Amino acid sequence: MFLVSNSLIVQSESQEQILKKNLKIILILTIFIVFISLLLFRNFLFKSTFLLKSFGELSVDPEIAFTNNKPTFMEFYAEWCEVCKEMAPKVSAFKDEYEKDINFVFLNVDNQKWDNYIKKFAVNGIPQVNIFDKQGNLISTFIGKQDEIKIRKSINSIKKEDKRYEEIINPEFSTIEENKNNKVNPRSHG
Repeated sequence: MFLVSNSLIVQSESQEQILKKNLKIILILTIFIVFISLLLFRNFLFKSTFLLKSFGELSVDPEIAFTNNKPTFMEFYAEWCEVCKEMAPKVSAFKDEYEKDINFVFLNVDNQKWDNYIKKFAVNGIPQVNIFDKQGNLISTFIGKQDEIKIRKSINSIKKEDKRYEEIINPEFSTIEENKNNKVNPRSHG
């Protein structure tokens, strides 16, 4: 009986070692697969964030946009806004398709430089897209996540003579909170 018991203990210990070894191998393989997946799909996974960061660089200055006799597509966005990230590929595709005929202006709501435009166009949810005709008249305002077809229809209506203002709000949007990073108070000057 003692031999059988010893044999079971030795067998149990060897199974435990094999199990630990297998778990280590599985863990290493999982980490490796995740790492390789991130490398292979990094452009797909981070494309929206990259597009948002590049919007500011691709933007036409708003002062020029309102004086160059071209219609204007103006988007208010933030890099932290998940809905903005989701919309970024669509907006980028619009820019690629229409940039010869339309000004594309991208204003990051976190940049104090654009506060006067944020107030002027009553931006309180992002993304907010305002579409203007070539005289600078506001034609459409889209707030929140929008269907590509609705935006395209509004862009195409700029060419028509019938230009009634339209506001389309989708409940999927990010609320803008007061940016306290740039606030100046008497104690912030050392």
